[in-house]
Amino acid sequence: MIRQIWPPEAGRELGTDDLEALYRFPDVAKWLVVNFVSSTDGAITVAGRSRPLSTAPDRVVFKLGSDLADVVLLGAGTAVIEEFDGVHPDPETADRRRRHGLEPIPPIAVVTTGRSLPPDAPVLTRAAVPTIVLTCERAPADLRAAWVAAGAEVVVAGEDAVALDVAVAALTERGLRRIDCEGGPKLFASLAEAGLVDEFRLTVAPYLVAGTADRAAVGGAFDPLELELATVLTDGASLLTRYLVP
Repeated sequence: MIRQIWPPEAGRELGTDDLEALYRFPDVAKWLVVNFVSSTDGAITVAGRSRPLSTAPDRVVFKLGSDLADVVLLGAGTAVIEEFDGVHPDPETADRRRRHGLEPIPPIAVVTTGRSLPPDAPVLTRAAVPTIVLTCERAPADLRAAWVAAGAEVVVAGEDAVALDVAVAALTERGLRRIDCEGGPKLFASLAEAGLVDEFRLTVAPYLVAGTADRAAVGGAFDPLELELATVLTDGASLLTRYLVP
């Protein structure tokens, strides 16, 4: 059972309806959420993958992110390493999206400057709805054509690198204003640097990993951002936090 422990006056056990209410996106022009799971010592991967760190309550709230979003945003490296193949709704997801007035399946938007996204990547070839590739002029024309041939919609935003403000605007112009970002760390840092992150959801899993794994945000050049702690949940082992970016 997942229990809310912050704010302290809200301490209670949460059912499915409570969690949906807590994790739903606000009704605003754009809301971009970033999701990560980390070990207690800050590692976000084990042997290069995040899945070994994910706990049962983390999977619950992680699923709520994409279930309640208009679009799922990913860096190409994360999409390829995690062998992500898009959202394939189970009955619970289908019902949840119907009740919240969302399209049956959220598309995936993948950020890449080029070679990090091969045309045969599962996120392109096995997605249930066409994937949106957010790229730049630097990406070779033949590669862009191959992405289209694989079934993707290609959006060029920027010249030598992807201009994330332009890319996010392209999503919102398509009515995809509830944006659920699922990594990776370089994309997170770039989104934060551009001032595009509205909410950070971090699960601290009860594992000690050590080693040289990345942290949630890598790169970027900005002063430390002071975040506002919105909620903390726990099942007695994992901590499920939500921070707002002022």
